[in-house]
Amino acid sequence: MSQLRDVYLIFYNLFQALGWALSLFRILSNFVSTRSVHGAYSSAGELICLLQTLAFLEVIHGAIGIVPSGALLPLMQWGGRTHFLLAIVRRIHEVQELPSVFITFVAWSLSEIIRYSHYALNCLGCSPNWMTFIRYNAFIVLYPIGLFPGEMWLMYQALPFIKKENLYADTLPFSYDKFVKALLFSYPFLWMKLYLHLFKQRRSKLGKQQKKKPN
Repeated sequence: MSQLRDVYLIFYNLFQALGWALSLFRILSNFVSTRSVHGAYSSAGELICLLQTLAFLEVIHGAIGIVPSGALLPLMQWGGRTHFLLAIVRRIHEVQELPSVFITFVAWSLSEIIRYSHYALNCLGCSPNWMTFIRYNAFIVLYPIGLFPGEMWLMYQALPFIKKENLYADTLPFSYDKFVKALLFSYPFLWMKLYLHLFKQRRSKLGKQQKKKPN
């Protein structure tokens, strides 16, 4: 049973790592060919939507115990990103070409290539020290970039379109415009919980790595 679990996790993490690498390649290829940051969604948006939707499996992984992460923190990250992608960026065409989409997608892609590659190598039992070092240091820069000039700035820019179209008024029992404003206010506090958790993991993982080094 443990072997089957390991094979599944290797396949899943490799699939995600390759998918995010393809997304980054498409985004950067479009940037080089057009010399513009305005084509990130058209070049890789649908693929990123697919990868992020499939990432709900990580919530299930934590809930049933095949990975030690638990379900709450993966659910918070998955919920925030998926709402951003599917409810706002994919739905409001006017914001898809904004630079904040480019910033978000590049930061996400780099983070996920590193994260999933590290997980896959760990499952194979051959993760080098330099990969662990990158995994638990790159997020310090990439996560804030993805959040502030990326996700939050785009949600702020989307507010006029949400209000103008009275978005989701026929499906939600509350004002979506007010919901996004409240979300923008609470986003840094929710994100900080995830960010501090990663620092806790960083101390644990890099501390163990230092202890393994010979004197």
